Amino acid sequence: MVYFKNIPIYSYDIINTYPHDVSSFTQGLVYECGYLYESTGKYNESTLRKVELQTGEILKLHKLHENYFGEGITLYHDKIFQLTWKSKVGFIYDKDNFNLINKFYYNTEGWGITNNDEHLIMSDGTDEILFLNPKNFKKVYSIKVHDEFKPITRLNELEFIKGEIYANIWKSDKIARICPYSGKITGWIDLKGLLSPKEYKNAGTMNGIAYDSENNRFFVTGKMWPKVFEIKII
Repeated sequence: MVYFKNIPIYSYDIINTYPHDVSSFTQGLVYECGYLYESTGKYNESTLRKVELQTGEILKLHKLHENYFGEGITLYHDKIFQLTWKSKVGFIYDKDNFNLINKFYYNTEGWGITNNDEHLIMSDGTDEILFLNPKNFKKVYSIKVHDEFKPITRLNELEFIKGEIYANIWKSDKIARICPYSGKITGWIDLKGLLSPKEYKNAGTMNGIAYDSENNRFFVTGKMWPKVFEIKII
């Protein structure tokens, strides 16, 4: 571990790799019981998927209407919450059959979403993270994400892990660890070099964090990446 401006920077070890659909423009990622739930983006291509981790096989797929650009997802009480980018509407699905249960609305862009068992936690590309009531989707409070000197923006896909918010920073190889109370950056995870130079040529930016809380496993991937990586943060 090294420190930059008093904030620790973590590296990684690769524990395992799993296949990933290279056509998947990954916007959101969640792990549960051997499966990845994935939201993909782009207009007329956005989907919600259930994927077998070990094989990468798509077991269930729901395609969004062509007018919607899919963004982050989270699992909350056996429901999947999926954001869209600029449409200011999100969708709630039954986890098991992907049937649409309801919609919810917000007045900003939708980027990433996770939850802490009490609130839905949402990013919109700015330095602000919103904490929403999962019943009526109203804002309960928000935090401004910052390091010691400046606001941190482009907060994208989110995951809540052991009391902290982990956020991909769009167009970077870094994940920010964020205090959910103060918004302060508590650490950076530098994931540069996960893909080979050849793989990077055809791949998009890193985006996708999933956590297996039962087995303490950490997964990352990116837009159009050929692999999902299980990593150990060091």
